[in-house]
Amino acid sequence: MDSLLSNLKIAVPEKIYVKDPESSALGKRIVEHSIILIDEIGFDSFTFKKLGALIGSNESSVYRYFESKHKLLLYLSSWYWAWIEYQLVMETHNLNPSDKLQKAVEVVSRSIKEDSNFSHINEVILNRIMVNENSKSFLTKEVDQENKEGYFVIYKRIVHRLRDMVIAMAPHYKYPSSLASTIIDGSLHQHFLKIILNL
Repeated sequence: MDSLLSNLKIAVPEKIYVKDPESSALGKRIVEHSIILIDEIGFDSFTFKKLGALIGSNESSVYRYFESKHKLLLYLSSWYWAWIEYQLVMETHNLNPSDKLQKAVEVVSRSIKEDSNFSHINEVILNRIMVNENSKSFLTKEVDQENKEGYFVIYKRIVHRLRDMVIAMAPHYKYPSSLASTIIDGSLHQHFLKIILNL
């Protein structure tokens, strides 16, 4: 099973990037070090020039993979949600509806641990970015167009998976989609409060 999972590739919508960063060592370094740098200085202070200096490459090499730092954040967000979806599918497979929903809530809300299957991505640090910076990926004027182009399809799939689990558990519940998105967004907010309250 471990050898099967080591070949797993997290798929991110192709329109988000210019060149797939998973396709080269430089692309993986860009992703790895962008996570570290955004965590250190925040998304607003992050630039491709600073990232280039950190990885020992010029700024233009980053533009070969992402046309803007916003697209890079969309990539990181999509990767994170795809990684959560992968865990959700693996851990809820073959469970009864009650156990499946309980496990799903646990998967989306638990503290994150590093996943050795993806050595160039520190999921713990990426989770901190999601907690602190995720809203910047969709609170933009272009959100409607980006939604039409499928940038948020992975997040929406997770909401639909949770919604379907709620329906399987309580078929007459009136607002399963709302509950599903509240569970997901609430989990990020829960981690945010944990950080600012130093819990």
